[in-house]
Amino acid sequence: MKKKELKTFLDQKVQTYNQASFISSDPVSIPHLFTQKEDIEIAGFLVATFAWGNRKSILKNAHYLIELLEHQPYNFVLHHSHKDLKKLENFVHRTFNGTDLIYFIQALQHIYKNHDGLEMIFAKHHSPINMHSAIEKLNEIFFELPHLKRTEKHISNPAKKSACKRLHMFLRWMVRDDNNGVDFGIWKSISPSLLSCPLDVHSGRVARKLKLLSRKQNDLKAVNELDKNLRKLDPKDPAKYDFALFGLGVFEGF
Repeated sequence: MKKKELKTFLDQKVQTYNQASFISSDPVSIPHLFTQKEDIEIAGFLVATFAWGNRKSILKNAHYLIELLEHQPYNFVLHHSHKDLKKLENFVHRTFNGTDLIYFIQALQHIYKNHDGLEMIFAKHHSPINMHSAIEKLNEIFFELPHLKRTEKHISNPAKKSACKRLHMFLRWMVRDDNNGVDFGIWKSISPSLLSCPLDVHSGRVARKLKLLSRKQNDLKAVNELDKNLRKLDPKDPAKYDFALFGLGVFEGF
């Protein structure tokens, strides 16, 4: 498929899947429960963190988490008591458990009280070409408090050659304004041109079939290769092709 044909094909698939009807079955539905900026980004960050595995299970546990946070994620993060944290001890989604969740709430409080919130970390520390250095800085700040080593695995790090799929998905939600009501576009301090397409088994498989990706592993090098090729198709909004690659892989078995 020639470049022009490929762009036309993928742009059509973006239009097909970048629709409000996509929301209800996707983890992005959780931050859509809220209207306040801080509630949206905290709910989005938390659900993106454990958004792997069965989608119904993800959504079930995400709704339970929002209940535990008393339907006020930002208020809970800022003003929780020790008693409030105790209620989180039994939460579990796969390997993300109550111990991890409690630390996440404490770390988010630290970020909002001492680092001007999640957006500012990403806005201040990204490079001119992508968000990798900002994700590395997030890791540094997020784990400044005393914590168990096991919890670190739930925040991926480009410094460890990770594709950081869930963080790139979270950034897509926050930064892209797609005019269709899926992605929020509430982080105006970051250009969509800096975003990377979240790379997982589905998007990776389709990208390889379309010759957008040759590297076999889904790692940082693969993300950089896919970035390069998707930015040739749309330098201003390359992450929009996540809808096309994911939709083709999951819903069409491409």
